[in-house]
Amino acid sequence: MAARRSDRFLASLKNSGSVTFVTHVHADPDALASMMGLAFLVEEKLGVPTRLTRDGPISRAENRAMVELLDIDLVPVEEVEWTQGEAVVMVDSQPNTGRHNLAGAPPIAAVVDHHDTGGDITGIPFVDVRDSLGATCSIVVSYLREQGLAPSGQLATGMMYGIETELAGYPREAGPADEAALIHIYPLADRDMLARIRNARLPQSYFGGLLQALQNAFIYDKLIISWVDDLPQPELAAEIVDALIRFEEVDWAVCAGVHGRNLILSMRTTAADARAGELLQKVVGRMGRAGGHDRRAGGNIPLPNDTAAAMETTRGELRKRLLKALHIEETRGQRLVKKSEILENLQT
Repeated sequence: MAARRSDRFLASLKNSGSVTFVTHVHADPDALASMMGLAFLVEEKLGVPTRLTRDGPISRAENRAMVELLDIDLVPVEEVEWTQGEAVVMVDSQPNTGRHNLAGAPPIAAVVDHHDTGGDITGIPFVDVRDSLGATCSIVVSYLREQGLAPSGQLATGMMYGIETELAGYPREAGPADEAALIHIYPLADRDMLARIRNARLPQSYFGGLLQALQNAFIYDKLIISWVDDLPQPELAAEIVDALIRFEEVDWAVCAGVHGRNLILSMRTTAADARAGELLQKVVGRMGRAGGHDRRAGGNIPLPNDTAAAMETTRGELRKRLLKALHIEETRGQRLVKKSEILENLQT
């Protein structure tokens, strides 16, 4: 009889003195809750100390609320002092996808993920990548169930929110394991705490970024692209395309926002049989990194410098590639909000 995946995961860590969990930059709820769940599993079954890390700030309001309300202790990965005998587990991501800062870290012992990102997993002792699932949390819930562990209300709340955010609006990306996970943890979750996370208060910068995104959104046939010169939080790009894809005249929405020396990308589509992750990977190519799922994708393009010329050159190339990939004729984009209306609003 083949060993269960949770057994093999634990076996890959049994000789470790400690376990550190890492994930992609700007960790999302699925990544955060998955690390929580795996840490609980390791501590309960192996009695080994664990720590959770973050790569970059947690800036989206809901994600900050989740960290605060669930009391998630996160160590900035650049401050980690790696020790001998320590195991590293990568969660909700894969090595060499351009989304990590792991200088000086020990070799990765395990990878648990649900993305189709084409990372390099060669030689890693344990790998569980299931791109047929909607959330990494669903994998973690299956591990806990296999090992007979009941998550606390705090952990169940985190995993519930993690799965919810991954599947919201994208039911076709859910598999049987996602449904089983939701059914299992819903009765254990704290609904009041979930509501507080979902309805987190928003900073003023959010509304400034949203206004800029709407004023700089252009329509190209079935595609809408929003350019944001100063993205206050990287996660705002995803929130922007979640709104733009609801525009009744388009099937594809992209937000490209400048944050530091990077162009942050987020894509959504309602097109049937779309492969947004694959498409964005091809569009970005060697300019940067990208990946995702059928209906949504994200990426990052490093800018050569912070001049307006560099930003415009990169945007121009990205626009050209997007139009070509979607078989849209290169024409001048039409503003979502007419310039005359923008100017009129400024005068009132």
